[in-house]
Amino acid sequence: MLAGDLRARGIDILSTQEPGGTPLGRRLREAFLETEETVAPLAELLLFAADRAQHVELLIKPALGEGRVVISDRYADATFAYQGAGRGFDEETVNAVIGLATGGLKPDLTLFFDITVEMALTRMRSSRGDERVQNRMDLEAAEFYHRVRSAYLGIAEREADRFRVIDGTGPIDEIHKTVVEMVAGYIGT
Repeated sequence: MLAGDLRARGIDILSTQEPGGTPLGRRLREAFLETEETVAPLAELLLFAADRAQHVELLIKPALGEGRVVISDRYADATFAYQGAGRGFDEETVNAVIGLATGGLKPDLTLFFDITVEMALTRMRSSRGDERVQNRMDLEAAEFYHRVRSAYLGIAEREADRFRVIDGTGPIDEIHKTVVEMVAGYIGT
């Protein structure tokens, strides 16, 4: 929705996602999310790092080099939250892996749509009713998601210059309006 509104304003946008923003990333995403095999936490961390390294080098850096605005659904903060806090890796290890995968490339602006864990789990359960296939991350316990949410809020506190927390409990059209105003103001349109 954001990319569409910014394109309508004449801004050249690359809209992407992690994991899965590149052909290799899509295969890695599928392998990770759809496997019935137990995935070792270190393998998970490195799998996401491999996807991110490919994404940064072959998609994000070239787009930025062309002067395009990049909107990515998830990036390195997700690894810090999910694999770091969620899986229990220490910050030094996670930050080293993130640094290696990104080459130090950080977003100028990060938006975190905050809802309670209970609301997130309810939304996940209700979305399964529309033929969505359950994946490995859907099976995590609420405690996992509490650690993840806490990690995101910690990043927001430490990096308030780039990180914005948005109340994700309201109607989508109101949230979208807030996001467009925030991002358009940030990039000066």
